[in-house]
Amino acid sequence: MKIAFFGECVIELSGQPIQRTFSGDTLNTALYLSRLVKDQAHLEPVEVFYATAMGSDAVSNELIESWQDEGINTLLVSQFDDKHPGLSLIESDLFGELSFSYWRNDSAAKYYFRRGLTKLEQQLDQFDYFYLSGNSLAFLPQSCREYLLTLLMNFKVFGGKIIFDNNYQQHLWSSVEAKKSYKDILTLTDIALISEENDFTVFEDQSTAEIIDRCKEYNVSEVVIKRGRGASLVINYDSVSMVTPKRVDKVIDRNGAGDSFAAAYLAVRLNTGTAKQAAEFGHELAGKVIQYPGAIIPSSAMPEMVEISKRYNRYISE
Repeated sequence: MKIAFFGECVIELSGQPIQRTFSGDTLNTALYLSRLVKDQAHLEPVEVFYATAMGSDAVSNELIESWQDEGINTLLVSQFDDKHPGLSLIESDLFGELSFSYWRNDSAAKYYFRRGLTKLEQQLDQFDYFYLSGNSLAFLPQSCREYLLTLLMNFKVFGGKIIFDNNYQQHLWSSVEAKKSYKDILTLTDIALISEENDFTVFEDQSTAEIIDRCKEYNVSEVVIKRGRGASLVINYDSVSMVTPKRVDKVIDRNGAGDSFAAAYLAVRLNTGTAKQAAEFGHELAGKVIQYPGAIIPSSAMPEMVEISKRYNRYISE
């Protein structure tokens, strides 16, 4: 089974003294999923690919190698000699609230579909799933968004399934732009991972029912509505389940919680577990991630999550 994630990676600077890491919502999800599905011989193998554009500089090469070390296939990554990845600076105030500054207006990822045929275009029909987020659409120029939509229409014709996470960052584009693009992609979406807060911002909804009605209107067969500390709603073939996260007493950093939830959800769903089981595991991993600084926690901090994944999937396979 092959799943392609598409998005942008930025170099992330944070902490005192400043530490350099990397981040990107779809990349975070791809990385956590890769950790969770590795070495599970009793299941159908899941191969995780990441599609983006980077520079040819030493830092870009180092980042790509680090993704490979995590088990991510980087065949779909383009590299440009005259471009570099974007940069973000994360600062924390006295109350632990985070603020973000970005330098990404001319990042390599913006040129992914503008410099000749990519490996993604050449090989998309070989994939079972394609994963993207609102941010994946936001950083692309409008013409490239439309082109990606056309690619995904063809992908659907040949049986591919699309997973969409509605991540929204106001500094990347307006809610008016996002609203149109979200409607377009929802018409193609098989699994929607919806942050209630983001949908309220983009669509100016007043209730969860409006989100559900919209997804039904666009024939999205599986919807997970994440509601922060509250219970998630899982809508699958007209059945509705509520999944409440366990209380976490010591929260260090909520950055990456939604991305890790998505990875754990897919680790179960791609191996035929129920949507409710998948959401339960999603909350478990997100609850672990928010106890550490940064969107990506060390692999040494999550061995029990991998074991829990195996237990979920062993139960499923039996």
